[in-house]
Amino acid sequence: MSEIKVNKISPRTNCGTTTLGDSGDTFTIPAGVSITNSGTASGFGATGAVSWNTTVKTSGFTATAGEGYFVNTTGGAVSVNLPAGTAGAVVGFKDYANTFDTNAVTLVQNGSDKIGGSTVNATLSTEGLAVTLVFIDSTQGWLVTDNGTQDTAPTSEYVTATGGTITSCGDFKIHTFTGPGTFCVSCAGNAAGSNTVDYLVVAGGGSGGQVSGGGGAGGFRYSASTYTSPTCAPGHPLRSPTGLPVSVQGYPIAVGAGGASIPNDTSIGNNGVNSTFSTITSAGGGYGKGAAYPGNAGSGGSGGGSTNASAGNFCGGAGNTPPVSPPQGNNGGPANGGPGALGGGGGGAIAVGATGGAPGPGGGGDGGAGAGLPTAFGSNGVPSGSFRYYAGGGGGGMNNPPSGPTGVGGLGGGGNGQLNTCVPNPPNNGTNNTGGGAGGGGAVGANGGGGTGGSGIVVIRYKFQN
Repeated sequence: MSEIKVNKISPRTNCGTTTLGDSGDTFTIPAGVSITNSGTASGFGATGAVSWNTTVKTSGFTATAGEGYFVNTTGGAVSVNLPAGTAGAVVGFKDYANTFDTNAVTLVQNGSDKIGGSTVNATLSTEGLAVTLVFIDSTQGWLVTDNGTQDTAPTSEYVTATGGTITSCGDFKIHTFTGPGTFCVSCAGNAAGSNTVDYLVVAGGGSGGQVSGGGGAGGFRYSASTYTSPTCAPGHPLRSPTGLPVSVQGYPIAVGAGGASIPNDTSIGNNGVNSTFSTITSAGGGYGKGAAYPGNAGSGGSGGGSTNASAGNFCGGAGNTPPVSPPQGNNGGPANGGPGALGGGGGGAIAVGATGGAPGPGGGGDGGAGAGLPTAFGSNGVPSGSFRYYAGGGGGGMNNPPSGPTGVGGLGGGGNGQLNTCVPNPPNNGTNNTGGGAGGGGAVGANGGGGTGGSGIVVIRYKFQN
């Protein structure tokens, strides 16, 4: 193999042409060798391709055919003089700092060369724009052949936040609030990563009264966009399939307290307190109607149970008040008007409260069942099987004659109803951080009175990595 070593190859005559090899020959460029083009290249690949100059331009300049330029207009608008147009010449420009919308680039024609068939200078004013122009002829001049913006190839960004008790489950973070706090978002993410959050918002449960129906469960609302909610889950019908978008800010969290227990011989309980996150509000559970109260049982997330004593009507309180879709709860149980004082059960997230004094045992009505969820929202709620339950209604209490059992609290933190007795009754409170309704009271005097509703909970879940 022969070898020639020279510093320059030139044609024999001025402005002549030098031919490299003959048809069919192959020339190999070894690894590590660089070829720099400081002139005009033709016949290398398709017309319309540019070689990008990585020196960022921050002020006016004259473009060279065959080159693309990254232009930074952070400091102000930039004017670019286009090269003389020859058929097949190409230039390209890219918004380096996503500021073309604030400070534009002006493309200035060379002499009589047109841009898009016009003799008017062109302006690049779209944020993140990348554009390639090819000179075609004297009629149309420079024509755009390719353009796009950076968001056509976005990088993945994920929601980043603090607040509450934070745990992780695979690629997801879970923020649990059992009291007031702030969900502080420092990065809102994007569609390529994550930019929405799922939520579980449960309000405080209502309390029972003296000789009363059970307290209604706190309102129950949740979304399931970041996981596949099992269709067998008892809470599945109540899901919203759409999560909430978030922005960089602090979101105040309110976790509702349960309705307060009442003094002995007071005829009605108290409603639970609302829980809130962003645009989601769950209503506190309704109070249980007591024997001496002439009005209705309390309305709320779920309604309180009624009683069939002498005062007032026997209708349970209305659930899903105020109304939302999917519904946040159910009606409280009525009483059947029979002898004695037999309280209806408080409504629960997925079932109405049972009727007090219903045919059969003739005792207090059971609280409505709460909603069961998988552990995608953490190890909260009342465990049963593979699910965690929230927002069970309180059981109805009963007084003379004790013809049947008291009402049982609904699964999901509902308290049991009290019995007419001469000894202190066991606690009949709703379970905290479930939104369970309290059980209804069963007696007048020192042993009477309903329990305290269970406090609520707020849980937020989102994807934080891939």
